[in-house]
Amino acid sequence: MLEHSIWQEIIEVRTYETDFQGVWKPAAFFRAMEEATVHHAAALKTDYLTLQKYHLAWVLARHKIRFIHFPKAATRVVVKTWPKGFQQKIFGMRDYSMSTEDGQPIALATSAWLVIDTDSRRFVKPDQLPNQLPSNGGLSALDENLDKMVHPAHMQVLNTFQARYSSLDLMGHVNNTHYVDWIFDSFPIDQIRGRRLEWLQINFSSEVKPDEIVDVSVGEDPLQNLTYSVVGTNRNSSVIAFDAQFGLREMPH
Repeated sequence: MLEHSIWQEIIEVRTYETDFQGVWKPAAFFRAMEEATVHHAAALKTDYLTLQKYHLAWVLARHKIRFIHFPKAATRVVVKTWPKGFQQKIFGMRDYSMSTEDGQPIALATSAWLVIDTDSRRFVKPDQLPNQLPSNGGLSALDENLDKMVHPAHMQVLNTFQARYSSLDLMGHVNNTHYVDWIFDSFPIDQIRGRRLEWLQINFSSEVKPDEIVDVSVGEDPLQNLTYSVVGTNRNSSVIAFDAQFGLREMPH
């Protein structure tokens, strides 16, 4: 097992990261996981700056999280992350666990990443990476498949977003965590009030570049209560930028 094979860091829930119900926003979970990933990749010498020298970069393809507890502001959160090998020869798998300092579980997640050539923007095989990643024996935090999703036949466009300054990252496209904000900005507040997320899967299909416009369509699963599908379509190219599904639960009164 390589050094730094499992990464751990402690962060604090910031007040501005909490929502109108006083708990961590969904996108904040993803931002915490992204930040831990960046730090771990640097320790493993497979980070953005290292890979730039080889004209390579990681892009997030799929991500699924199961929420157990939503922390409030000032809570200290222990974030752990680790790679767990490759699937289908191209997806670099990485898992996450979050808990409070006293061990209360907060969330479990799994993700799939692809390596791209930054000049051609095409996927390349992971054997082009300059350094080997630990597989950790395939250790899973969330042992669930990250499949393509099937959405309801009826989807309605509920919101439109444009890729502006605040949503762009160092890759020059909309950062994956902003899609999570776009998802929940597309729902009426009363549809969220008094409910909690149980799980969320989001798949990223194509990048959204500066000034491009994304139409966000929403549909409810006719067979599963409080289960929703969301599809973001790039109006400029007519291709799907991302799609997602999530389940809500009623909070006890």
